[in-house]
This record gives sequence, C-alpha cells and structure tokens, in this order.
Amino acid sequence: MSETLSRPQGGRTAAPLKEIPLVRPRDGIGGTLAFKRDQLAFLAGGLARHGDIFRFRPLGLPMVMVNHPDYIRQILVDKGEQYDKNAAIFKVVRPVLRNGLIANPDMALWRRQRRMMAPHFTPRAVGSFTRNMTDESVLMLQRWERDYPEGATIDVTDEIGQLALRIVNRSLFSAEVGEVAQAFERAFGVANSVLGAFFRFPFPPLSVPTPSHRRLRRAIDDMDSFVSGFIRERLSGGTPPGQDVDLLSLLLHSVDEEDGKGMDLEQLHHEVLNICIGAYETTTNTLSWTFYLLARHPEIEERLHAELDQVLGGRVPTFEDLPKLAYTRMVVEEALRIYSPAYQFMRRAVVEDEIGGYRMPAGSNVLVNSYFLHRHPEFWHEPERFDPERFSPEEAAKRPKHAYVPFGSGHRVCIGKHFAMSELVLVLATVARSHRLVMPAGAPEVLPEALITLHPKGGVHLQLEHR
Repeated sequence: MSETLSRPQGGRTAAPLKEIPLVRPRDGIGGTLAFKRDQLAFLAGGLARHGDIFRFRPLGLPMVMVNHPDYIRQILVDKGEQYDKNAAIFKVVRPVLRNGLIANPDMALWRRQRRMMAPHFTPRAVGSFTRNMTDESVLMLQRWERDYPEGATIDVTDEIGQLALRIVNRSLFSAEVGEVAQAFERAFGVANSVLGAFFRFPFPPLSVPTPSHRRLRRAIDDMDSFVSGFIRERLSGGTPPGQDVDLLSLLLHSVDEEDGKGMDLEQLHHEVLNICIGAYETTTNTLSWTFYLLARHPEIEERLHAELDQVLGGRVPTFEDLPKLAYTRMVVEEALRIYSPAYQFMRRAVVEDEIGGYRMPAGSNVLVNSYFLHRHPEFWHEPERFDPERFSPEEAAKRPKHAYVPFGSGHRVCIGKHFAMSELVLVLATVARSHRLVMPAGAPEVLPEALITLHPKGGVHLQLEHR
C-alpha cells in the first residue's frame, strides 16, 4: 500500500496524507492471538513502537488506536457527527444494553432519549438522590460493625458492589431489594466476563449457542426480569407511599419537548437497565481501586482524613458539603485517572477523515483507551504515581482538556457523570470519616483485568479498622 496520499487544496497539491502505521507480526508485538491473550500488553507494544496512532486488524476488523488529546478532541467534539457508535465494542455489548443511551447507534433516537432524560441528571437534580448514597453507606458501616471484628479482612469489591446496587435501586425504584440485587450483580458479572472474552476474540458469533453464550443469554434474561419486575410493579401500583419521587417515576412521565410524547415501555426498560449497569460498574470499580490506592499510600489517606475532620467533624456528609470536599474529590479523580472503569470506548469513522496528517479510512473502528491516555508521559509526570494534587485547579489548568476523559466527552459524554461523581465523593467521605481500610501484611499487588470494564482482578481485600 502506498505510504502517502495527496490532498488537493485550493488548486495546489498540499502536503501528502500519511498512512496510519500498521502493527505487523514482524514488529514483535503479535497479532490477533496476542490481542486476545493480553489486550493491554498488545496496545502498550503498539504505542511503544508507533506512537500516538496506529492500526491493527484483530480477526480482520479495521481498528485504529488514538492516544493524543488533539486526536480525541477531533473525534469526540470537533467532528463528533462524523464518528458514530456503530463500532465493534458497542456491537459486542448491544445484546445487553440494546437501545439504551450507552450503546445506541441511532442518532435520531439517541437525541430524543437524551433530551427527555438529561433534566433528571443535572447537578441540581442529582442533589435529590444524594441522601440515598449516604444513608445506604451508613447502613453498610453499621453492618460492618455487626459482622466484622476489628482487623478483619473484607472483600471491598463485593461490599461496594452490593452498596452500589442498593443505591441505584433506591434511587430508581425507591426499593430495598436484597437477594434480588445480588442475583442481578451475579448476572452482570457473568455478562461482563463473557462479553469481555468475546471482544478479545469475537468468534464464534454470539448467535452460536456455545456454553458461554448460553450463560450470557441466561444472565441477560435474569437482568431483564429484574428490571421488568420493577416496571410492572410501578405501572400497577404507582409511586410507593411515603417515598420521594424516584428516577423510574420521572422517566415514566418524561415527555419529549419536540413531539410531546414519552418513551415506550421497551425503550424505558433499556434505559433503566443501562442506568443500573452504568451506576453499578462506575461505583464498584472506582471505589475498590480508590480504597486500594489509599491503603498503599497512607500519607495521602492522612491528608484526606484531615479534610474530612475539618469539614465534617465526624458527621455524615450532605450534598451541600460537596463543594467543600475538594481534596476528597481530587482523590477520586486521581483514582479515575489510574483505573477508569470505562477504560476504553470506540467510534466508527462514518466518512474518510484526516487526523494529525494521517488518513483515517471510512469504516475504521477508532479505539480510545484511557488506561494509556491517562498515562501519557507528555501530559502526566510519573504517570504510575498516585498523586491527587494533579487535580488541583492550578495543575488541571496546565493540561489539555482531553488528556483526561473518564466519562467521555462531546455530545455523548456520560449522562450519569454528575450522579457518579457525587456518589463516589460522598461514599468515600462517609466511610473514611470513621474507618480505615488497611493493606494486609504480605498482600500481593492487585492487577487490572481488562474486560468490558476495568476490574481489580480477584477483587480488593483490605483490613477494617476504626479511626
């Protein structure tokens, strides 16, 4: 293939477009099987050899990895309409997420849904749900006091996963669901594992009834039953007595300002499932990693405790405290930098484009991997070091905006961003004001597991101590 292509401009021949470098077997990085075995190692090899843009073809799929803020701004913002979500990674998760906001490739339907749902996810609207976050955190701590002696080692990932589901269930359904929520958690774990493996090696097709694909189908059915049960209950009985209006009621009564109609029940089902999964994954993984990082860096934990003592004086935080918990938020932001749960996403180039002097062919699956973007040495000094000071206003102002994209950017930025950040800060503050989670002696390093989301492999296990 020719290395360059000319591009006419104003009747003259401008500088030729370059072809995006291709990862080849002779590069020593490997091919499809290397991508399947260890996706992060494969991508790290491509970046080390070719820099901030390269292409590869796992099972013949044309993929382009981009790893520079300028490229990402162009794809997500400047030319966002030219890059859609009809890309490989979203095709993989679509059997679970269907036509919800996260993976919906139909821009007309997506815009209509976003218009109806966005008013319920503004910072002010989220404020009405923050009591759920702190109440459930306090109940979790009370259970810890009852069930775990001082110094006991607890499975933080499992505990926070249960907490995350209780918070989203209470916010969506005004409900305490107990064992039903745990069944949903198990079902999503199965779906995440099967889809993560399928993305690394998308064969045979999901329609082929292999044992793992049958497990995926059962998991999807279980999650569907969970959501459908609550919708049916709400339609038959109305808002639970004595409860504040929940998200499900708000969505049931949402009307599009352009056509005056609401969403049908199937679409409502898809959106509710997307909210459940999105809220669960963000909280579970981010707080697991946050407590792990704090346990490894007690000097940062001490500064966090100092802020919490000063602002809260031992009481439970409230929505009004969020602006005062500046360092607590910086801790969360730094944990999201190092271990973003939604660590990669894709767009499909609808038409041919130029990025940084390179020709981006139409139909390319463009991969943004924040695990590597958030470690780019040009924008992050000592990127493996846990340092919340990176997110002080002064330091943040020095970086390009798109060097940090834990929730995406552009018109398809995560609708739940404000909900997620409020929840992460308030849960961390509620726990850390009274308890420490300490690294057990001789505990091994926890490694990231790259599934559809970035999990702590084997979970985070820490010792519980009173402050």
